[in-house]
Amino acid sequence: MRLWSLHPQYLDAAGLVACWRETLLAQKVLRGLTRGYTKHPQLERWREQADPEAAIGAYLHFLHAEASARGYRFDASRIATRPAVPERWLGVMEVSEGQLALEREHLRAKLEARSPEALPGLDDIAQPHPLFATVPGPIAPWERA
Repeated sequence: MRLWSLHPQYLDAAGLVACWRETLLAQKVLRGLTRGYTKHPQLERWREQADPEAAIGAYLHFLHAEASARGYRFDASRIATRPAVPERWLGVMEVSEGQLALEREHLRAKLEARSPEALPGLDDIAQPHPLFATVPGPIAPWERA
């Protein structure tokens, strides 16, 4: 499971679809609708939120927006908790510079293998997903690098 801290604009088609599907799975886990993945470290930061279901819903909203902008048809009805005002979620969660750098290099390796044409868009200082605000710091403690 990889719920990217990077802005979805950097993901290639396969990455965007995978992120959508994995986030839908994370949503099920956070709602208590599955027994698998309940201890997955990627979910720690979501559980720390005052309203984890709304936070994951906002994350999905922005993935859906990116997919729609590309002409993909992701089913928005699968977002269980839709944010009434998505802009309210901009920068609500924090992600460290170290975490973003790790994810950028992880994504770079994936893109080199499957979508080298997407590499020019992945610059040295990548923007975070709209839900996140960048703060100084090392790789997140939940990351299993």
